Amino acid sequence: MNRQQQEAANILLKRVRDALNARGTKTIRSLGICFRCLDSYDGNRKLDKNELKVGLAENGVQLSWNEVDILFAAMDRDRSGTIDFDEFLVSIRGQLNPTRKAIVDQAFKKFDKTGDGKITIDDVRGVYNTKLHPKVKNGQMTENQVLDEFLVNFGDIDKNGQLTYQEWLDYYAAVSASVDNDEHFVLLMKMAWKL
Repeated sequence: MNRQQQEAANILLKRVRDALNARGTKTIRSLGICFRCLDSYDGNRKLDKNELKVGLAENGVQLSWNEVDILFAAMDRDRSGTIDFDEFLVSIRGQLNPTRKAIVDQAFKKFDKTGDGKITIDDVRGVYNTKLHPKVKNGQMTENQVLDEFLVNFGDIDKNGQLTYQEWLDYYAAVSASVDNDEHFVLLMKMAWKL
């Protein structure tokens, strides 16, 4: 997506956010209800372009097909051709606020032992003990396979064995979008990563 398309997408996202907010769609629960309404045609828990266009129109946001294409490209972060609930939440709720970003940065720094802006298997190995993982214990997976899976689950979309800072932020933007309260989010991060 080029700069001009990104600017257009930001304008469209603001229109959608404002329209949904005006209808009282602000909390995770209300966004979940909205998403399910948008996904009312096939119920596969993913939105295609048509569902997005029709669903937004039903929520007071009229978009042309060109605008839908731009908005869809911005929301479909994993480029799967559909928008899942996490992508929807992140798009509507936006990126991390300063409080949340600070704790996410602190966790990233804990993992990124070398300070190179990437979390590798070796970095994770120093923080995450896989020896007690059930699949390692029963022989289904090796420790390295568990570590690879860990990175993929945290957003290593290209599966290159490393998690970039941006992938880490994108992952936690999705997590953050499902937590309404800053203090709760900070507490979750501190407990999860012993910060």
